[in-house]
Amino acid sequence: MAQWSRISQLIQYLPDETINDFYPSVTFAIEVRHFLSEWIEKQRWEDFALENMEQEANARALLDEIIMLLQSSSQQNANVVDKMKLMQISKNMSMFQHQPLQFAVMVRDTLRKERVLLRAMPQVNNPQQHQQYITRESAFPSMQDVDHLVLKVLEVQDLRQNIHQVQEELNWERQNYESLQGTMDTTLSEVTRLQNHIQQLEYNVNTMATKRFQLLRECVDCLDQCQTQLLSRLKAWRGEQYKATIGHPFNDNLNVLQMWCEQLLGVNGKLRQELMLIVDPILELQERLGQLLQLLIQSSVVVDKQPPQVIKTQSKFSTTVRYLLGEKVAPGKPVVVRAQIINELQARSLNITPSDNVGEVINNTAILEHNTTSKSTCATFRNMSIKKIKRADRKGSESVTEEKFALLFSTEITITGCDTAYRIQMISLPVVVIVHGSQDNNALATIIWDCAFSEPDRVPFVVPERVPWKLMCSTLNSKFTSEVQTHHNLDHYNQHFLAQKIFDKPDFNDDFSNMMVSWTQFNKEVLPGRLFTFWQWFEGVMDLTKKHLRTYWSDGLIFGFIGKQHLHLILKERPNGTFLLRFSDSEIGGITIAYVAAAEMGEHKQIIKNIQPFTKRDLDIRSLGDRIRDISDITFLYPDFPKHDVFKMYYSEPQTSTSGGYIPVSLHTKVGMETGSLATNVTSVAHHTESHHNAARYQVDAGSGVPCVPNMTNHAESSHNAVGYPLPQFQQFTPQEAITREQMETSDSPAVEFSPDPVVFSDEATGDMDLVLNSLLSFS
Repeated sequence: MAQWSRISQLIQYLPDETINDFYPSVTFAIEVRHFLSEWIEKQRWEDFALENMEQEANARALLDEIIMLLQSSSQQNANVVDKMKLMQISKNMSMFQHQPLQFAVMVRDTLRKERVLLRAMPQVNNPQQHQQYITRESAFPSMQDVDHLVLKVLEVQDLRQNIHQVQEELNWERQNYESLQGTMDTTLSEVTRLQNHIQQLEYNVNTMATKRFQLLRECVDCLDQCQTQLLSRLKAWRGEQYKATIGHPFNDNLNVLQMWCEQLLGVNGKLRQELMLIVDPILELQERLGQLLQLLIQSSVVVDKQPPQVIKTQSKFSTTVRYLLGEKVAPGKPVVVRAQIINELQARSLNITPSDNVGEVINNTAILEHNTTSKSTCATFRNMSIKKIKRADRKGSESVTEEKFALLFSTEITITGCDTAYRIQMISLPVVVIVHGSQDNNALATIIWDCAFSEPDRVPFVVPERVPWKLMCSTLNSKFTSEVQTHHNLDHYNQHFLAQKIFDKPDFNDDFSNMMVSWTQFNKEVLPGRLFTFWQWFEGVMDLTKKHLRTYWSDGLIFGFIGKQHLHLILKERPNGTFLLRFSDSEIGGITIAYVAAAEMGEHKQIIKNIQPFTKRDLDIRSLGDRIRDISDITFLYPDFPKHDVFKMYYSEPQTSTSGGYIPVSLHTKVGMETGSLATNVTSVAHHTESHHNAARYQVDAGSGVPCVPNMTNHAESSHNAVGYPLPQFQQFTPQEAITREQMETSDSPAVEFSPDPVVFSDEATGDMDLVLNSLLSFS
């Protein structure tokens, strides 16, 4: 499909401002693009560049032809409005007669912008997706000011040429006047006419020179304004890139900003040339242009692909630095970009030498290379690694996972047309360097807090100690939905429970809207009665949901975060068997089933029970849907949905046959004393439970219906199974016997790994449920 055909389909979704940016009415109106689309797309516009003066004749030929085609289209058009519009546009284009290359480059850039838009646009016919993309694209700044600036520069150049022509005529007339003075037959009227003409020419030269000086000053002011807008947008782009860490939407397309950088660099070069052509150059404007040039060259570097924000020593990682003025880099010697690790204090000054390293970085150099396909110039570090790190002295209870570093990228770049080599520096987003995998969770907490609550113009890497709960709540929701990849947000009840948990206020009626939450509450202090912090618990829930429960959550089948008080409030009047799914309050990364059970002997009230939480290991063995199908005590998902109606799509197909003639074997979930008399014949072992009466158990049934293997859990109550074979002996360590979290966070020794759960060892088996089951089943 022709390029204009595809663009014209998107016009209805583009805001007016974007259309005006693409097709300025004064220079390249959308009517030109529409009526001459086929002819335009057949020409070789990519051959043109402002510095290629040898292409000026070809550019003038194309300009003349396009004006002729517009006039022809105007004459053939029956619509009077279109007829007059096309005629006016053809007249407007005559302004490029003295600068045909400027016209050709403008058309080239317009076609490039169209291709950028088409590459980034979703290849679907869904208007909603188109509109979502356009909404993101509209966040890019308007380039109308740049278009106006280009027109002003054209006017300055035209004035210079006109002044030159008038000055030549003035010089000729002065020469004629001098030659006439020595001639006797010259009449007085002729001398007077010549004098008047000379005076008029002098006046015209002075008037045009004054106007040119004024226009030059206006151009520099406008350039300053446009460049300030550009740098603000680059800063906003980096901020949006950082906010993507917590799930905010982010459009990483830099092509529009690159085009803007290149245009401003070209305008700066033209204005410097205009000032050089003045007999008495304006030093003030020359200095301003030089400062603007240096600032643009040094600010046009971005970390396109950030390094991981939690980096483990001795581990490989990659990152990419992009230079937005890459096409303007002077050819010749390759540009080498060097990376080094810096600490927070160094990030505040950036007055750093290569010998100021606080760590040793492996594979820390890359060549700046231009990609002709993507039109980008990047230095890609593919196999970087931090070999060692030097930490600052920690204060008080500060841990190694709270110390922030950054990667500093530096190089020297010479731009075509500039004699000076400019020193370029750019730092990455803050990173936390760890030495143990168990430190990853707490290091990520540091990054999340820094990303969510740091001010745009802060001193690196200062963050507030306390933030409003509303802001924290929004951050948790963004992170949860982006990590799980769902559009189902945390609802009001979920958010209220999270506040109850972080503030340790179990009363359901408490109001948390105006409270402040501290970094200490977020990930320093362990929760009351627990061995983990709020963030460790929340991150465990995210990980479980992402890996095993995303579709359940997205379909609204999981209530999620809910406190015991609220749980009893909504279930107390429900019929027996009503249940809901909630995240475990006492275990990291667990989901439990709370349900209404029949009153026990001697009791008159219903009982709300909580089945032992299922963790990632449990759900790896048997899915949540199959477990729900297995448990006969639960029948209706809150408030009153039959479980087989809402969960049937999550049930696995039953196994119908096996190879080798063996009897089919299946795994089932049993709750509490559901096994009845079988409990005396089968070894049963329970996890730590939220309800001692509701320990979830595994049972393997063979075709005969007679249990032949023990239920599997964390510790063995018997050393023999039902058929007399010895079970593997396990040794379980308590958390007090294991290395503590505090010891681990203050250690930089990579030799020890910390496990937050009790560690189980076996000299005969791994402890994984499926492996043990397979080994036991083999006896049959």
